[in-house]
Amino acid sequence: MSTWGEVLEEINRTRTPEGAVAFDSVRHHYLRLLSQYTGNNTIVYETAGLAPPQGAGPSDISISLDPDIGAFMEVVHGLPKNDPLDLILHSPGGSAEAAESIVKYLRGRFPGLRVIVPVAAMSAASMMAMSADVIIMGAHSQLGPIDPQITIPTPEGPRSAPAAAIIQQFEEAKHDLEKNPDHIVAWLPILRNYSPALLKVCMDSANLSKSMVADWLEKYMFSGYTEAKERAKYIADFLGNYNNFKSHSRGIDRDQLREVGLNIMYLEDDQRLQDLILSVHHAISHLLDKTATTKIVENHLGKAWIRMSGVVQVPVFNL
Repeated sequence: MSTWGEVLEEINRTRTPEGAVAFDSVRHHYLRLLSQYTGNNTIVYETAGLAPPQGAGPSDISISLDPDIGAFMEVVHGLPKNDPLDLILHSPGGSAEAAESIVKYLRGRFPGLRVIVPVAAMSAASMMAMSADVIIMGAHSQLGPIDPQITIPTPEGPRSAPAAAIIQQFEEAKHDLEKNPDHIVAWLPILRNYSPALLKVCMDSANLSKSMVADWLEKYMFSGYTEAKERAKYIADFLGNYNNFKSHSRGIDRDQLREVGLNIMYLEDDQRLQDLILSVHHAISHLLDKTATTKIVENHLGKAWIRMSGVVQVPVFNL
């Protein structure tokens, strides 16, 4: 395997006489080798969202309908329609609705889908992983809870909180004030942030994320399984239950995911596959760390959509 440091050395050896570093050639090399080894189409979706650069906006680092659906359309164009897709996914998450659109597009275009998690696919990215036939994870990889986060205005500015925590806090206030009306002075600074529709939004958002995941699991990963609907609902409820994790950022490892019934392939079971996937990921990590790139969507043929600090580039490489 080419380690993080060895991939950096490879990249540095591509320096031009002027001193510029060609980040693309090493990445393309490993992406081509990976696709040749698996026989599958390969697309990578990675962002700098787990360590966002200063000034990066939500669409720079998170799953969003615009521009992500256009990025996937760009890199899917020209790929063989009869070959399944391997999606390398590394993201902190984003919009559940955008994830739904991307899943519909990819599952409607390719006959099969494997999601490969080189390090972390959290929140809406975890939801996307649930649309796969199989999820490939290393010992270091993690998914995350799918309970929605709600942004609410406060006097100190916007704040995000788990939808379940907002609902629980409202219920706590209601029960406390029924018994102790004089506690209203303590609760008022909190309750004043709750708009009339906030609780409904929280409940609808929680139901939406779980229903999408349950539908995908039943349709794809558990297709043909006995009691597929029940199995899918159990896993969606588990991932969407805030009380199971207490933090939206808490990682869930592959052993726990396999234990609840997901079809998880251990990356170390195929050493060559592990070497190629991690080499691709290391090459992308250097691109994100050492350039203004905040998001990359790229296929194994070298066609890429790259976002660089709010600027989109669409280079097409003839490899």
